[in-house]
Amino acid sequence: MTTALTDRDILRELEPTAERLLNDHLRKAKSWNPHDYVPWDDGRNFAALGGIDWEPGQSGLSEVAQTAMITNLLTEDNLPSYHREISDAFSLDGVWGTWVGRWTAEENRHAIVMRDYLVVTRAVDPVLLEQARMAHMTTGFAKPDTEQVLLRSVAYVTLQELATRISHRNTGAACEEPIAERMLQRVAADENLHMIFYRNINAAALDLVPNEALRAITTVVTRFQMPGLSQPNFRRNAVLLAAHGIYDLRQHLDVVVRPVLRAWHVFERTDLTGDGERARDELHAYLEDMELKARRFEEQRERAAARRAERAAAAG
Repeated sequence: MTTALTDRDILRELEPTAERLLNDHLRKAKSWNPHDYVPWDDGRNFAALGGIDWEPGQSGLSEVAQTAMITNLLTEDNLPSYHREISDAFSLDGVWGTWVGRWTAEENRHAIVMRDYLVVTRAVDPVLLEQARMAHMTTGFAKPDTEQVLLRSVAYVTLQELATRISHRNTGAACEEPIAERMLQRVAADENLHMIFYRNINAAALDLVPNEALRAITTVVTRFQMPGLSQPNFRRNAVLLAAHGIYDLRQHLDVVVRPVLRAWHVFERTDLTGDGERARDELHAYLEDMELKARRFEEQRERAAARRAERAAAAG
C-alpha cells in the first residue's frame, strides 16, 4: 500500500506530525531583532554621500573570515529560490504553508543581520559583495531532478540546515570578534531549530514509506552539494574554508551525516525490503568511502600546516 503513496498522500498523512512539530518550534524559537547585533556606531558614509569608499585596510577580519562571511551571506541571500523549492515540495496549504512562511521569515533575518554587520563594520568590499549577490541570485538554486521531490527535499534540507549551522558557528569563531561571534551563534541557533523540524518530519516519513524514504536519503547523501554551489568562486572558496576548518569533509561526515542517520535509525531499521535494503547497502559503502577521503584530507592538511610552520621558522 505504501509504495503507491504520492507526495500529496504523504503530506496528508504527515500533517498531524507537522502541526505538532510547528507548535514545538514556535514554543522554542526565540524572537530577536537583527539591529541588536550590529555595531551602528562603527558606521560612516561611503563616497556617494560624501564619505570614503571601502579599502582593504578597513577590514578587521582575516581573509578566511571574510571569505566565510561572504560565502555564508550569499547562501542566505538566495532565499527566494529556497522558498520556491520548499513551497513546491510542501505546498502552501494548511500547516505546511504556515511552516513555509514562518521558516522563510526566520531565514530572511539571517541575511539582514549579516549584511548590515559587514557593511557597517566595513569588513568586506560592499561593491564586490553586491556584485556577487546579483550573480548568485540570478543563477538561483536548482534541484537536481524532479523524482521523489518531497522525500528528497526533506532529506536535503535536514542535512543542509545542520551543515549551515556548523559553518555559521565556525565562521563566528574565525572572526575573532565578539559581536560577529554572538551574531552568528544567534543565526546558528535558528538553523538548528529548522534542522530539528525537518529531521523529525523525515523520521515520520521513514516510518510511513521506509523504502522510498531510504532511497531518497541515499540519493541525497551521495550527491550532496551545499546550496551555495552556484556562487562565484564557490569551489575555490570552499577549499580555503575546508583547509582552515570552517567546514570540511570530516565535519560533514561526523557532525552532520552520521548524527542525522543515527537519529533516523537507518542502520537499525527492520522495516526495509527490496530497494530500501539496496539503498541502505549503497549508503553504508558510501560512508566507508567518505571516511577514507576524510582521513586523506586530514593528512594532507597536516602536512601542509607542517610545511607552513617550517617556512615560517626559516623566515623568522
